[in-house]
Amino acid sequence: LMLWSFSRHFDPALGSLQLVERIDWLPAMGLQWSLAADGISAPLVLLSGLVTLLTVAASWDVERKPRLYFALLLAQASAQAVVFLSQDFLLFFLAWELELVPVYLLIAIWGGQRRQYAATKFILYTATASLLILISGLALAFHGDGFTLNLAELASRSYGGSFGLLCYLGFLIGFGVKLPMFPLHTWLPDAHGEANAPISMLLAGVLLKMGGYALIRFNVQMLPDAHLQLAPALMVLGIVNIVWGALNAFAQDNVKRRIACSSVSHMGFVLLGIAAVNDLGLSGAMLQMISHGLIAAGLFFVTGVFYERTKTLSIPNMGGLAKVLPITFALFVITCLASLALPGMSGFVSEITVFLGITSNDAFTTGFRVITIVLAAIGLVLTPMYLLSMCRRVFFGPRIPALAKLGDMSPRELTIALVLVVPTLMIGFWPQLATGLYDATTDSIAAQLHNTVQTALELPSVFG
Repeated sequence: LMLWSFSRHFDPALGSLQLVERIDWLPAMGLQWSLAADGISAPLVLLSGLVTLLTVAASWDVERKPRLYFALLLAQASAQAVVFLSQDFLLFFLAWELELVPVYLLIAIWGGQRRQYAATKFILYTATASLLILISGLALAFHGDGFTLNLAELASRSYGGSFGLLCYLGFLIGFGVKLPMFPLHTWLPDAHGEANAPISMLLAGVLLKMGGYALIRFNVQMLPDAHLQLAPALMVLGIVNIVWGALNAFAQDNVKRRIACSSVSHMGFVLLGIAAVNDLGLSGAMLQMISHGLIAAGLFFVTGVFYERTKTLSIPNMGGLAKVLPITFALFVITCLASLALPGMSGFVSEITVFLGITSNDAFTTGFRVITIVLAAIGLVLTPMYLLSMCRRVFFGPRIPALAKLGDMSPRELTIALVLVVPTLMIGFWPQLATGLYDATTDSIAAQLHNTVQTALELPSVFG
């Protein structure tokens, strides 16, 4: 009901802020409870609400401290919504930090055997990164005519030279941990490997998108000059993400860890789209976040379904499950096909849009664009190799005798899976279902970047 109400009152044709709410919180510090939605935040709020709702439904059988478990789920969902909607830097930062606590506890209490290690690694990485976010944000707030925490006012100021570059790098590292960006990604396979399936749905479906959202909101909107100077480096990082994540996935014999490495690879396309510095690139980055949120949540949910039956995630210890769990097999294969960007599914549209954004940007030299696309295409080749080989080993081959008699998906589980799978098909055939929510805003941001390109006097050598 909340999601329906939110979508009904949001007009995607407007590129400006809507549903504005401002309340003085700590006037002496200039702090406001300031929330608003635009095309960048609205789709991610809807994605967060949907994935959280399905996570609650997927956690139906949680028996250990259920009250605390569901309270933490709702707490992290609230913090995520504030992150996406906040128009005050300190409010944004507080929500960013508060979101870490429930996720840490959800992994540390309800995770696997190495849950304490995974949860501690997660909190150390993200908390350290948050220090850079705080320093960079406060530096922007104190820079210029007067102190302000309002994001719109911060975006209206100019931050040139080394100051802007340093703040950009601080934000890039801080937000890059959440994305996750190589080499700051190593917490993710451990967190996914130990978290239960519903929490993995949240991690992959929503938490990673906070990093991509923040890069657009802060690095692109507030620091366009620095973004243009560092866009080639960001594109290189995106390529490394794509290829390294794909290669690392081959080395994983745990289903969830392989999917986690796949997430690292796919989020590399978000970096490429952001680095493309045009409307198609930003549109592709947004669509990739939405698409990956649905697909990854679906993959982890279906993985949780057969883990509940087999009690193992080790790929060598599974086999022949296609005949035992035919519905589970079909849905897992469908989500894998969506993940490897099969035409007709959302993953294909988002990644193609990113490629079009790179090729259509004349600001980069032709050689740089060709090299970028060729290297990124390596990831597209590797993805079906590690995903389909996993499907073959888990669902085909000799049947493990101990797994010969298992019950397939329940109606509740089937409903959850379909709610995630159907939108990936709908977006694949009708991309405007998602792009219509944010096109006006991404066009506005791209126009700002275009103006910055036109007025720039010195650009890196990869620019024409």
